[in-house]
Amino acid sequence: MGRYGQKTGAGWYRYDENRNPSPDPEVTALIERLTKEAGIARRAISAEEIVDRSIYALVNEGAKILEEGIALRAVDIDIIYLTGYGFPVYRGGPMWYADTVGLKKVYDRVLEFNWTPAPLLKQLAEQGKTFDQFDKQSRDRQEAASR
Repeated sequence: MGRYGQKTGAGWYRYDENRNPSPDPEVTALIERLTKEAGIARRAISAEEIVDRSIYALVNEGAKILEEGIALRAVDIDIIYLTGYGFPVYRGGPMWYADTVGLKKVYDRVLEFNWTPAPLLKQLAEQGKTFDQFDKQSRDRQEAASR
């Protein structure tokens, strides 16, 4: 559609000569048409759901990364997000955040979103455990193996 953003004066928004964005009725109409054609019911989405969908996707993928052995510990994933991606430090990283929320709640929301939960997430949630406990068990196994 030739909508390349500010350089063309139109993208998701319409831009004036000073590059100030404003909602574009053409985009709104396009979104409404496509969602109707796809049979998607439009609804208000709460800030809580947006946060949950954003962070719990990271957590679910992080659990898969742990299962595959790509990362050794959940804290390693958190460090990458804190130092490499700008995840809010006061949240401690997505895996730590999930521990503070409770993995059962995270697991239940993943199911609500119709996502396939990582087997490790399911296991830890059902056992009432945390990623921190998983990290400690992993460390203990490594120490035992190195003796």
